[in-house]
Amino acid sequence: MKNIILGCTGSIAAYKTADIANRLTKEGFSVHCIMTYAAQKFITPLTLQTLTKNKVCTDMFDEYVPSEVQHISLAKSADLMLIAPATANFIGKAASGIADDMLTTVFMAVRGIPVVICPAMNTAMYENPVTQRNIRTLAELGYLFVEPREARLACGDLGRGALADVDRIVDFVMERL
Repeated sequence: MKNIILGCTGSIAAYKTADIANRLTKEGFSVHCIMTYAAQKFITPLTLQTLTKNKVCTDMFDEYVPSEVQHISLAKSADLMLIAPATANFIGKAASGIADDMLTTVFMAVRGIPVVICPAMNTAMYENPVTQRNIRTLAELGYLFVEPREARLACGDLGRGALADVDRIVDFVMERL
């Protein structure tokens, strides 16, 4: 069974992470979710735990298995890492090498596997030159992106920044595995 680390960040699109986790689990993958503090303001860890049948990591200092260094053991066990949704904050931290929570720490520890990033944010944030530079930096380093779509956003704006369709994300992941 292939292991997927599914990172969820603090975007209104976080509710779609539940659908992604459910679909990947039903396809036979073992899905291990990591939620940022902000993600937990949008959906609960219990939702993802129920769908994946795996404990959800929410705290870098919570002992998952006392005999293991959790962020390293998670990174070593993964066949693919998926961050959906990925906020501008996460993308900026990742491009800068900042590892200050469980998700960014595991992100920094994975090696030799596909890492798929699915941006989701307001159009102005997505098109901001800093965000675009961070995306280019990560792409140049070999990280994969499923680009956001154009839609009416939660704030009411119409533009690019909505999380890619769940079908597209799941198909992209399955093609890589």
